Amino acid sequence: MKRRTNNKTNPRLINLISLLKDTSRQNEVNIWRDVATRLEAPVRNYAEVNLSKINRYASNGETIVVPGKVLGSGMIEMSVKIAALTFSQSAETKIREANGQCLTIEELVKDNPKGSRIRVLR
Repeated sequence: MKRRTNNKTNPRLINLISLLKDTSRQNEVNIWRDVATRLEAPVRNYAEVNLSKINRYASNGETIVVPGKVLGSGMIEMSVKIAALTFSQSAETKIREANGQCLTIEELVKDNPKGSRIRVLR
């Protein structure tokens, strides 16, 4: 029986995983290693988080990382900074209307390489 290899072909994803691992090693922070491990998994295992879940578990002014996609189902009633691989169009609109920020994971890693005060939602 032949085993399948898990080789990523998306150059952005390959560079992001490499950046996360390097940052984790340099700053001795496990949160970036955890996010990289989740992104190395098959795409069907990526997180798909609705705004209602973010609204339930996040507090005002908090930074959230989603190793996958943020979906627009539900409402968000607070100002949060959300970093994700991708956002649906409706999710991005609702976050901006609530005075929140939508970031890529790359931007968050450059802004906060130590990974302090970040919550991972999956």
